[in-house]
Amino acid sequence: MGERALSETREVVFVVKVGEKEIPVTEDVLKIVREYVRTPMSLEELAEKLGLESWEEAYEFVKALPLWIMWTPPSLWEYRRRWISSKMSKEQ
Repeated sequence: MGERALSETREVVFVVKVGEKEIPVTEDVLKIVREYVRTPMSLEELAEKLGLESWEEAYEFVKALPLWIMWTPPSLWEYRRRWISSKMSKEQ
């Protein structure tokens, strides 16, 4: 899992690296992950919904995604992301 700060706005974008791909954590991605966690969705279905090649990539994605992000309600994601961005900009 990585963090990238956009130089002009200092906005933090959380990404999960799966092989050569970088998947940005967005509200839509969180909705899919929460559906995966709460329903009997297979890794094949998760891979299809996230645009990944295989269930192995979906498995790597789930392993790399921190639990605090996985359990963040999608409606709170932007608030938390902005809060982290502001904390990081104050430290610099």
